[in-house]
Amino acid sequence: MRVRWLIVVVAVLAVAGGLAAQRLLRLPVVEVVAASRDRIAQYVDERGITRLEQTYPIAMPASGRVAAITLVPGSRVSRGQVVAEMVQTDLNLAVAEAEAALARLDAAIRESGDTSVEETAARQAGQQVEAMRSATEAAEARTAASRAQAEFADRQFHRVKRLAETGASTEDELDRAALEQAQSEVLVRQDALLSAAMRSLQAATELLPVLVRQYIDRKRLAEEVLRRQRAEAAVRLEQARLARTRGKLASPVDGVVLRRFVSSEGFQPAGTVLLEIGRLEDLEIEAEVLTVEAVRIRPGQPAIVYGPAVGDVPARAVVHRAEPAAFTKISPLGVEQQRVKVILRLEPQDLQRLVHQQGIGLGYRVRVRIETASRQNALVVPRSALFRGAQGNWQLAAVRQGRIQFVDVQVGLRNDEHAEILSGIEDQQPVVVAPEACPAPGTRVRAVPVEPQPAGSAPADDVTAQTSQ
Repeated sequence: MRVRWLIVVVAVLAVAGGLAAQRLLRLPVVEVVAASRDRIAQYVDERGITRLEQTYPIAMPASGRVAAITLVPGSRVSRGQVVAEMVQTDLNLAVAEAEAALARLDAAIRESGDTSVEETAARQAGQQVEAMRSATEAAEARTAASRAQAEFADRQFHRVKRLAETGASTEDELDRAALEQAQSEVLVRQDALLSAAMRSLQAATELLPVLVRQYIDRKRLAEEVLRRQRAEAAVRLEQARLARTRGKLASPVDGVVLRRFVSSEGFQPAGTVLLEIGRLEDLEIEAEVLTVEAVRIRPGQPAIVYGPAVGDVPARAVVHRAEPAAFTKISPLGVEQQRVKVILRLEPQDLQRLVHQQGIGLGYRVRVRIETASRQNALVVPRSALFRGAQGNWQLAAVRQGRIQFVDVQVGLRNDEHAEILSGIEDQQPVVVAPEACPAPGTRVRAVPVEPQPAGSAPADDVTAQTSQ
């Protein structure tokens, strides 16, 4: 009898359970996630490109022919290594020409400084002046003697004339006295002319030492000009030697050849860039961020760099600086945007891994996620669970006692995947993941838990959403 009653009770319970299960299966199904405590970060997600803050162009120092360049992009170079050079024959000829010009001026200076001939001429001119002075004095003495003789002849003539008038002297003596008077007057005039000529010659001769001295002084002035010309020639020689030295173009750093603009030998004007060298160890990231997002970015904020160029493991980085000037850019949809360049520097270990293992280089496209704020032990729900209520306030669709209930909540930090709930629900409260397909409040539902994505998980390569406002 007892067994029979037990069988009846089991049968009744089975029928009731079956009816309850059948009724439960007919309830609307909603996917829920329990609100949980986790770390949440607010970030700016943007495209970026690898760049170098400084590159080193190797350019022509002067116009001339450059030899063929064998280095190719990617070739590693060391500091001081010759990476390009001008044709040395041309530079050597320029140096030889400058050296010959300097040697010619040195010879001219030595020639101008040698005044031995002029000094001899000066001494000879001095002796000629002394000789001419003696000759002039002798001529003047002879003139004085001629005058004395003429005076004596004149007195003798007058004496003989008086005697002839008294008959004491003959006519022949008178004529002879007159002739001697005339001859002495002629001799006086000749000696006077000779004396005047000698004085003129003396004056001219006394100019000879002056002329020789002036010539020596002019040679010294010419020597000074030559010395200045030599100084100019020495500078030109130094420039030619410097140009020959600069003709061997060396790398200023240990790095790699980024670009090669000239490969074959040929004439190139001064300033032509031949190669561009850079240090991939200084690689950094440049991201163009909207100005409304850039106001939250500060130097030192952490970031991650990800994308196909980075590989499966994201790289760590920090914000180095945000440039102060914005620029206008047209989006792919034709919208005019104001953006700011933000520079990020990779952590040394990650940078070494990307360069040497991943093979990343200059100008590679990546994505960056800059963390602008974070909070530990925050109450976190999926971002998709939030929706705006009729009054514009944030709400969640919570499942309480098997029924849907719309709950007003206060939201804190949020990003593309998660949101922080400051008030309105409790820890481990189930909330509907996709409330847009949720039944009306008060409806009984069958809640199916789904596995939530951790709030601190790394972004996937195909993430393209921007930070929510």
